[in-house]
Amino acid sequence: MSIFKINREFLSADFMGALASGLCVLHCLATPLLFIVQAGATCGEAGPWWWSVIDFLFLAVSAVAVWKSARESNLKWLSSALYVSWAVLALLLVNHRLHLIPLPHMLLYLPALALVGFHIYNLRSCQCVDDGCCVSEHAV
Repeated sequence: MSIFKINREFLSADFMGALASGLCVLHCLATPLLFIVQAGATCGEAGPWWWSVIDFLFLAVSAVAVWKSARESNLKWLSSALYVSWAVLALLLVNHRLHLIPLPHMLLYLPALALVGFHIYNLRSCQCVDDGCCVSEHAV
């Protein structure tokens, strides 16, 4: 594998999207642990305001990554899956913050993990980056 290929993968929207979604999952997993070990912390939604802002930062980064990945992908179903996963994640996150409908917090992990998987799949599949596009080989 050449250095150019490695650098292209690290700079791709799919790599950044998978990284952002993965970090989002870790952030969600770490939240209860950080507040339990923090002196005087109570169980529940208590925590610094900036910790909640990180959720929306991950959401914004993943929105850009989904948009760029969907444009570069030649698999239409994958582009749709990326957009749907992001939209479900955004709706669940807003619902979780505003307490609109009582849903388990664990539901947030499903679309976040789906985004990780779809970005990795898209990273490994054929993409149109120049005139030598392989749409006829992989498009569905």
